Amino acid sequence: MTSYRNPVLNADWSDPDVIRVGDDFYLTASSFTKVPGLPILHSRDLVNWTIIGHAVTSGYADVRPGCGVWAPSLRHHDGRFWIFYGDPDVGILQVSAEDPRGPWTEPHVVKPGLGLIDPCPLWADDGQAYLVHAWARSRAGVNNRLTLHRMSSDAREVLDDGTLVVDADLLPGYRTLEGPKLYRHDGHYWIFAPAGGVESGWQTVFRSRSIFGPYEDRIVLEQGGTDVNGPHQGGWVDTPSGEHWFMHFQDRGPYGRVVHLQPMAWEDGWPVMGDKGEPVPGGPVPVPGGTPAAPATSDDFAGPALGLQWSWQAHPDPAWWALDGGRLRLACVPGPADLRERPAVLGQRLPGDPCLVTTRVTLHGSGRAGLTVLGFACADVAVEATPDGPVVVCGDAPPVPVAGGAAVTLGARIGAGAVVTFLADTGDGLREIGEPFQATPGRWVGAVLGLYAAAHGDGPAGHADFEFFTVDIDR
Repeated sequence: MTSYRNPVLNADWSDPDVIRVGDDFYLTASSFTKVPGLPILHSRDLVNWTIIGHAVTSGYADVRPGCGVWAPSLRHHDGRFWIFYGDPDVGILQVSAEDPRGPWTEPHVVKPGLGLIDPCPLWADDGQAYLVHAWARSRAGVNNRLTLHRMSSDAREVLDDGTLVVDADLLPGYRTLEGPKLYRHDGHYWIFAPAGGVESGWQTVFRSRSIFGPYEDRIVLEQGGTDVNGPHQGGWVDTPSGEHWFMHFQDRGPYGRVVHLQPMAWEDGWPVMGDKGEPVPGGPVPVPGGTPAAPATSDDFAGPALGLQWSWQAHPDPAWWALDGGRLRLACVPGPADLRERPAVLGQRLPGDPCLVTTRVTLHGSGRAGLTVLGFACADVAVEATPDGPVVVCGDAPPVPVAGGAAVTLGARIGAGAVVTFLADTGDGLREIGEPFQATPGRWVGAVLGLYAAAHGDGPAGHADFEFFTVDIDR
């Protein structure tokens, strides 16, 4: 592979930050209330990425859309990997590890408070550590500003009340300044920060000789004449050969926040991103010779653990699931009938390309089990137990009887614009069932492909065996 096309991560890897350690690149992204959270991705060329772990393994017991782990920053300092993130209902937290694959420390609150988001640390050459962060109006009552703290070198606490270093209310046209990343380069302190909102915003950089300002600003990446709306919120990274790159997201509605890669150069003391400040469709791979790779999607359930692409909607109970000889067994557990409110939905990101998703399920006993596409709206195709035997159900379509104890193949064809057509094979091949469904984003996230098994009320519960989960991308 000698060239790449954007997006390089064509699924919901929201609020990415990226670093290089030696010849290896690492990326993390916000995960909100998904468990596990803070995914860790690895690459050797900034284009081909694989999931290697997660930095947070716990979460809320109930589904709280839009809460939890907001935009993180990833750094390597003193032989350790560090991730700082904001939970807008808790404060600024950090985790660290010697190996990015883990184990990671338990989250530690560096600064408690409501509406503290998007933190980024910097360890200066003189040993002093700093922390910059943004604000969420929904909790703090203010936003569009950046606050800087002195921080203890062990990243355990902030050492002062904070200094307002950028007040974007004083900058004409600015709104929702957030996501700051703090750097030191060429005698200046730099804050890379997006503004203008995720759907229509831009990327700004601020520079100052003093870390406490005053800062001058320049917009360095915006949509311009391209179809890449809202290009912002990401990280700057260099290659071993000394080239500079910027990774950022683009909000694509039901597909979530997909990740683009932009060349970056320094001209007259300022960074220039993309093609004269507009996103590029692609270009030469930053580090030639890499092996084609992509984050996992399909799963044969043959491993000792769930694939790293999977997450739950809230903190899971181990009794919900088991792997047994190439099958995923989900217990039919009680919970809300609305799948959007059910913690026990096992999900992964909706691919940004048209695709065909299939799974084969056998329902044992009472309950309902199937495949869902879930966002603000959700729909599903499932096998459900009835007094007259199991049936395949999908929305308002007439139920289709299946033989008791028989395995049923369920599917979803994701077409252009994330229009979903559900499928089922009850003995005569995959056929469409129900009406087409328009996938939608969730709260700050893209739509999710999910598997679930649900009990009927509080009655006796069965279980469901899923034999595979296959995602075939249309190229």
